[in-house]
Amino acid sequence: MTVADCMRTMTKGEKPVDERLKKQLAFILEADKTKNVFRQTHLSGHGRRENDAEHSWHTALMAYLLGEYANERIDVARVMLMCIVHDIVEIDAGDTYAYDADGLSTQKAREDAAKMRIFSLLPEDQANELISVFNEFEANETADARFAHAMDNLQPLLLNDSNGGGDWKAHGVTAEQVYGRQRITALGSEKLFAVADGIIRENIGKGNLPESGGSDASDNKKKTHARRKNSV
Repeated sequence: MTVADCMRTMTKGEKPVDERLKKQLAFILEADKTKNVFRQTHLSGHGRRENDAEHSWHTALMAYLLGEYANERIDVARVMLMCIVHDIVEIDAGDTYAYDADGLSTQKAREDAAKMRIFSLLPEDQANELISVFNEFEANETADARFAHAMDNLQPLLLNDSNGGGDWKAHGVTAEQVYGRQRITALGSEKLFAVADGIIRENIGKGNLPESGGSDASDNKKKTHARRKNSV
């Protein structure tokens, strides 16, 4: 029996599925589309481009494992939920690259519209809960949100480092820009920011990251028309 069949009927007498379960199954199927939203970050070992589902899973795992390094007391389960749902809006909004100024200027409007459509597939109580979690993440004003952002920023940094800075080079990204993103990591975890700082310094030394934008970096950035979000 397919998911669509399950949404119409249940086994054991073909009992109709109640409306709440129908909505939950519809959302679950919709969320599968994150597997088709590809980011600029490549998988470790010079693999293919990462998708949103992989990124969200990876950051949720990191939140569970690294929660002890948060600056403040956090609810690890809530942080993991933030990590899981924070990019679902990109099913509609697309992925906005961290250094794409044009894309960033319209990102909030696109993601707000997507948020309402996608989460509204759920029963009202769960829709409101996930919208609240998403809004909390975006506002970045609570301990949980700050640590979730730290995971969102650290994860692509680790992948970029494992790949010799390939994505930074491809988009003409500078150490100054990467530090601009990683300072948000420090709000969630000073310990993990120290790790990020060491990675950045090492890549500067290897020539993978120019310290500031020269003419070559500027030219590369102008040629970049990516619409992907990668909190490197």
